[in-house]
Amino acid sequence: MHFGRDLIESEKSMLNVTEEIERFVKKNGGELAFPTNLAVNNVGAHWTPSSKSNEIFSKGDVVKLDVGVHIDGYIGDNALTLEIDSTNYTKMIEASREALNAAINVAVAGVNVGIIGHAVQDTIEKYGYRPIANLTGHRIKRYNLHSGVSIPSVRERGGPTLNNGDIVAIEPFVTDGAGRVGGKRNSNIYHLRQIRKVRDEKATELMKEIQDRYKGLPFAERWLHEFQDDATKNLQKLMRAGIVSYYPVLDELGNGIVAQSEHTLLITNNGNEVLTK
Repeated sequence: MHFGRDLIESEKSMLNVTEEIERFVKKNGGELAFPTNLAVNNVGAHWTPSSKSNEIFSKGDVVKLDVGVHIDGYIGDNALTLEIDSTNYTKMIEASREALNAAINVAVAGVNVGIIGHAVQDTIEKYGYRPIANLTGHRIKRYNLHSGVSIPSVRERGGPTLNNGDIVAIEPFVTDGAGRVGGKRNSNIYHLRQIRKVRDEKATELMKEIQDRYKGLPFAERWLHEFQDDATKNLQKLMRAGIVSYYPVLDELGNGIVAQSEHTLLITNNGNEVLTK
């Protein structure tokens, strides 16, 4: 994360930064668990550059950098927030970090996830902000980024308890807006929904490559050009056939700025071990 954070500067290309981060991951023996996310300002989550993106960072941008790495399907999910050449949102960024620390302090085998949400919301509200209620942490399994248990950032009653040996990503999102996200725009992040026959030979080849390479994990359109020249066209065919879908960009519904902090934890009977840095 320190490598990626140091790349983000005013006037730099978001596509170039993303590709440099992803090359660094692979050079150091990892594989990407999902496309590098760069969520800027009021975007809460789910955006990565396409192969033709021309966006650049600007002074004052509040940037959420969210990176997922796996080795043989075992995933680490990590995020931080930085502000470019400005200190307008230092307090908000600190709130997200402290909310994460509060969650880590209570995460132990046998704890109800609602207690974690309580700790997160209490911390965020002490700073004068709102948690984003419909963005949650998640349990992780091998080749499965969201494996059925959600970790809320708000107070909840009931819900599942964490078990010894669980791997969970905890990621408080903080905002000065409405406290909810939504949207329909294409994030340039895709997932394979199903495997079935396609009449087009090239589209069929692409579908099989996606299945073999990513094993159910999210992927980016720009990755596909590594093994198929006309990948963008064939990706559109798979989408029209209902085989591939995109994740929508999740904008803060009150147009608020958003900050995020995230670590992946191994839950134990005595507490937890933080697996990401």
